[in-house]
Amino acid sequence: MKLGIMTGFDEGMIRFAKEVGFKSLELTFGPGDAVNASTVASGDAEKVRKTCDDLGMTISAIGWYANHLDPNLDERKKNAEYMAKMIDAAKALSVPVVCSFAGRDPEKSIEDNIPIFREVHSVTADYAEKKGIKIAFENCPMMDQHPFRSINMATTPAAWEMMFAAVPSKALGLEYDPSHLYWQEVDYIAAIYSFGNRIYHMHAKDTEVMEGQLARQGIYGHGWWRYRIPGWGSVDWGRVFAALFDVGYTGGVDIEHEDPVFHGERFKEGFVRGYNTLSRYFYELPRMEELPEAPPV
Repeated sequence: MKLGIMTGFDEGMIRFAKEVGFKSLELTFGPGDAVNASTVASGDAEKVRKTCDDLGMTISAIGWYANHLDPNLDERKKNAEYMAKMIDAAKALSVPVVCSFAGRDPEKSIEDNIPIFREVHSVTADYAEKKGIKIAFENCPMMDQHPFRSINMATTPAAWEMMFAAVPSKALGLEYDPSHLYWQEVDYIAAIYSFGNRIYHMHAKDTEVMEGQLARQGIYGHGWWRYRIPGWGSVDWGRVFAALFDVGYTGGVDIEHEDPVFHGERFKEGFVRGYNTLSRYFYELPRMEELPEAPPV
């Protein structure tokens, strides 16, 4: 395993990550980015590789998060075409994993989305298999306020079972993120043991439950939980990494920074604090008592 951050292709952020002590990156490539999956697949791969290699950074995965089961068929087709470009880009970069959402028709139940999932992701899986690439679906519900209209069905172990039964290809797996499971009250440790062989990438993110808001509004309210940098919420990272070691996970662990406290001028500080929390679980990184002075943030 290597500890890293999730970021767009930004040389300044990559250099910062290196200075902190991170070893890997999940690079995001949106269609509107200057360097995106299409440009990487057609020629920018060498520039991306050289930038990361010169700084000694491994690209653990590339990511783009869209609704692949969009009820708008034109959008669905456009997303499928770009997803193929993401797979091509991963191949060009020699990166093993593409991360995304499974998608969802928000007006349908998860069960009723399964036929659409089968239709769309059978094609995704076939193309990924041909290219030797893994697809990792993040388990983010993508719904935190009314109306609850999720655009991602890959949210719980029950959903994962249905997905992998519908498309059993081992090209399809998970991008495990305990923060989303925590606020849903899903057993995020048991999920590792049950689906360890399907975890192809990991987002390190924490969750803080605002108990006063929860008590006043209930689970259908808004603002009773928020995402935090690892160590600033309630996820038990010792148990998470114990389980990951138990199941033999060796993929990337990249901090996804959505912390509303460490934002703006404090954004980079959040990554440093996340590093300080998680570095103890990576034997090749300095222990907390040995950490050098943090770089300017």
